[in-house]
Amino acid sequence: MDAVRLMKELRVNYEQEADFLPNGKGLNLIVSAQQSADQITAKCRNVKVEDLWSLTSFFGYSTQTFVLAVSLLDRFLAMTRVQPRYLSCVSLSCLHMAARVTEEECNLTPTDELIRIGQCRFTVSDLCRMEKIVTEKLRFQSKAVTALTFLQLYHQITLTHATYRNETLSLEKLEAQLKACLCQISFSKAKPSVLALALLRQGMESIRSEDMLEIAFHIQRHLKIPDAELQQWSQRVARCLLDYASPKCSKPNHRKLQWIVSRRTAQNLHSHRSVPELPTIPEDCWDESESDDSCEDLMSSGEESLSSSLGSDAEGPFFPLHLRRQKHRQYLNA
Repeated sequence: MDAVRLMKELRVNYEQEADFLPNGKGLNLIVSAQQSADQITAKCRNVKVEDLWSLTSFFGYSTQTFVLAVSLLDRFLAMTRVQPRYLSCVSLSCLHMAARVTEEECNLTPTDELIRIGQCRFTVSDLCRMEKIVTEKLRFQSKAVTALTFLQLYHQITLTHATYRNETLSLEKLEAQLKACLCQISFSKAKPSVLALALLRQGMESIRSEDMLEIAFHIQRHLKIPDAELQQWSQRVARCLLDYASPKCSKPNHRKLQWIVSRRTAQNLHSHRSVPELPTIPEDCWDESESDDSCEDLMSSGEESLSSSLGSDAEGPFFPLHLRRQKHRQYLNA
């Protein structure tokens, strides 16, 4: 009965995944954009996603929160025109929205604390207004079909049908690999069902399980995923994980984010009279004369990447005790 239920749930999510894909044309514009003051580039987007990974790790948020936040961010950026200086407000808004959906209320980070730890130059009011804009533009609801949705279903189906239970296929490891892939905008072009299956096959091949690979083959046939499409994304996943495992790869530094901050951030954390340096979101942010796939300026920020700026001051103080979170183990293979 569990196997039948899982396959039905898989089919339902597969039929709905197209509703949660970023606009392909918008993604292509981001990928092809040149570095400028008025265009979001692929590098800008990737850096912000790494920041979101760092923040979710620091606050102890789940993989589901991170994946949903990235989904919201990519879908919003692909259908609107956002200037780079407004990207921090958009990304943090997406994280806050995702956390409210997936996390227990007692584990939610206060909004003002989220802004300060994120080193952002806007107010709580700005963040709330930005969330309203994202919600209206995306017609946001609590449910979203993502690659993690399929990865978890595939894993459950595999365990249900596997003959040799002593062969371990770690879901936590697969989730960590999914996070690494999502840090590259190119993977936002993949169908969630295909990306998840490519990751699943990668994990099965790493433990040399012919039994599990046969299950993956049946899943592919059940969803009618073309061999060429799966092969294409499997190759890209393999290259991504190989690059990510390289010592030359710049990864989100969760240890620094967890324990130390720069002097500037420390001053902001202990200051109750700090005033944002940048203007708040203008009320008339939408330009109705433009097409549905465009929008005007939203909010102003201009922060550096968390992964590069947090912890850069080795003499910075430790976070207060109530802000510390236990570091989550990360699993990634070449």
